Amino acid sequence: MLLFRAGEPVAIGVAIIAPDCVIGPLNEEIGMSATITALYGGILALIIVIMGINVTIHRFRSGIMIGDGGEKRLRRMVRIHGNSVENIPLSVLLMGLYELDGGEKMVLHAAGISLIVGRVLFAVPLWSHDGPSPIRASGVTLTWGTTAVLAMLNILQFR
Repeated sequence: MLLFRAGEPVAIGVAIIAPDCVIGPLNEEIGMSATITALYGGILALIIVIMGINVTIHRFRSGIMIGDGGEKRLRRMVRIHGNSVENIPLSVLLMGLYELDGGEKMVLHAAGISLIVGRVLFAVPLWSHDGPSPIRASGVTLTWGTTAVLAMLNILQFR
């Protein structure tokens, strides 16, 4: 069964095979690239990994392997990590979609920086205490605001 006609380009995995065409990565052939998202997504992924390692260290120190055992500090570390896991993936996905659809580079850099700053502003105050914190609130606001803007930009790019 032929899935293409002779002489037409064929996408196979990550390469395009076409008559009179040099074989190369798919994104180079059709102009799709998400390098800005890859940069900030990588940094944000490292933040998640570091926070996860921090939870593991606190679990071993406290001897509590499941839950928080009522220990406030461990509960805070779990929430710092959990909150990032809850927020970062959607934001990075929206960044990637916006970039692949031809989004503005400066907007992508601003979004990436805002997400990193937002996550740090959220984590730092919670690291030492669990009470209200305007710095932590600003981190949440920055993260949610950036995610909302990315969502709206993706909607507005619909043609």
